[in-house]
Amino acid sequence: MNDSVNDPATEAFVAHRDLLFTVAYEMLGSAADAEDVLQETWLRWVKADIAEVRDPRAYLVRIATRQSLNRLRALKRRKEDYVGPWLPEPLLTAPDVSEDAELSENLSLALMYVLETLSPTERAVFVLREVFGFGYDDIAAAIGRTTAATSQIAYRARRHVDARRPGTPASPQQARAALESFRSALETGDLQGLLDVLAPDVVFVSDGGGLRLAALRPVVGTDKVLRYMTASVLKAGGTFTSEPTTVNGNPGLLLRVDGVLDGVLALRVENTRVTGLYYVRNPEKLTRVESETPLTSR
Repeated sequence: MNDSVNDPATEAFVAHRDLLFTVAYEMLGSAADAEDVLQETWLRWVKADIAEVRDPRAYLVRIATRQSLNRLRALKRRKEDYVGPWLPEPLLTAPDVSEDAELSENLSLALMYVLETLSPTERAVFVLREVFGFGYDDIAAAIGRTTAATSQIAYRARRHVDARRPGTPASPQQARAALESFRSALETGDLQGLLDVLAPDVVFVSDGGGLRLAALRPVVGTDKVLRYMTASVLKAGGTFTSEPTTVNGNPGLLLRVDGVLDGVLALRVENTRVTGLYYVRNPEKLTRVESETPLTSR
């Protein structure tokens, strides 16, 4: 696609590109697959009769949703053979995403991890309705169901997510303070400092994809999490450093050993305590943390 071509189709696509990427990423949890969905959406968009399209935004999202659903079903089969927990590909995001509390919550690795428990259609409906605020008529057209059926799917998906979603996230100020306390304790090996900042029921989820060492199932509880981190993260060998960053609009750390990126650790903070740690070590998922990815719900 040549962005310099000044025609209505190109202008509309460029205007909504970040939204389309965000929709696809929220559904797929993979930036590479979201980029492929963008290309497929463009190829179908340029074949449409633009003059007959009353709402380009809704029409483009409809195309992107259908392409994402196709990929999501294929991904679901791949994930069944995945080694250990499957976490979304972490993205380095700009400060404005963090300032949008609703968007940062929906993009958090904690919530996206929960979305993995939905069926592809349920996830599509939940994302379009709860994250992007589309009406049931538009969603129905995107997934090929009736409006009534779509409403029922939305209800089921919302109940499912609400029963599993983490609690209310901390304020940005509380999250930054908890991140700094956690980081300081982690770098100095201060176990008491880690105990002070971790919630009793903290959950540690790691994703190595069979390519890097990671826990094969979530680790729950302060004692077990500390034992696992002491045996793995804190004893990685070499010079260990951590760099504060913003991952999917939420606090996180880039962990390096001898200057080489070892993984991305996203934190879930509620009140003043860390309730969730999501550690992505799979090198295939660490390609989008050196530069910011623009994400939007509009």
